[in-house]
Amino acid sequence: MSSSTAWNPQTYSQNARFVSDLGEPLLQLLDPRANERILDLGCGDGALTEKIAALGSFVIGVDASAAQVLAAQQRGLLAAVMDGQRLSFKPGFDAVFTNAALHWMREPEKVIEGVANCLKPGGRFVGEFGGKGNVETIRAALHAALDKRGIDPWTVDPWYYPSAEEYTQLLNQFAFTVESIELIPRPTKLPGDIRAWLEVFAQPFFKALIDDEREKYLEEVRNRLAPQLRQPDGAWTADYVRLRFKAVLE
Repeated sequence: MSSSTAWNPQTYSQNARFVSDLGEPLLQLLDPRANERILDLGCGDGALTEKIAALGSFVIGVDASAAQVLAAQQRGLLAAVMDGQRLSFKPGFDAVFTNAALHWMREPEKVIEGVANCLKPGGRFVGEFGGKGNVETIRAALHAALDKRGIDPWTVDPWYYPSAEEYTQLLNQFAFTVESIELIPRPTKLPGDIRAWLEVFAQPFFKALIDDEREKYLEEVRNRLAPQLRQPDGAWTADYVRLRFKAVLE
């Protein structure tokens, strides 16, 4: 994940637990079986890793955040710090699972190559992450507020949101056959104010500013988003679009 994003497991659990909760249907697509070897790529604090392990699979979780890996280990899971763009496993996994992590990895070719290298022939790659159009409203507001300050937002934007067609082509390049892939619009009610979401997920944008400017920037983005994303009852909704896929290594 982005080196300018610091992941605090407690804050993440309070403000973003919906990420793993909404990822649970993905486990049905994975269909983990007893005694399979499964790699959870971008495991976070291990909320879904734990569910896979409970079904009898042997699971290893990897994540770029040492704090999140520690949280996963405290669940009793086998987890290690590793950049998903530089996986170093040999072939031996029956499946690679990933939820809400790939959009933080701006070198997708390296990710897919690493996944292919650690799978057995016939192994499956099952995942879900931000797809084309994901948080488009939020992203536009973040960009506009940096543009206003003379900063090119694309120099700090950490996200990769491909279309189904683009990601299919990448998977095919590394000998994957795509069994299913779709963009899923998923407007998501947030557990609190959009500010909490921004403080967790938009760190690279406001960290581009000096400390004294950050509060004003975040308030400006929040005010810009309110007419579109704040509901009459005060609740906030994020304009999520997910890309869900299953591919099998030839």
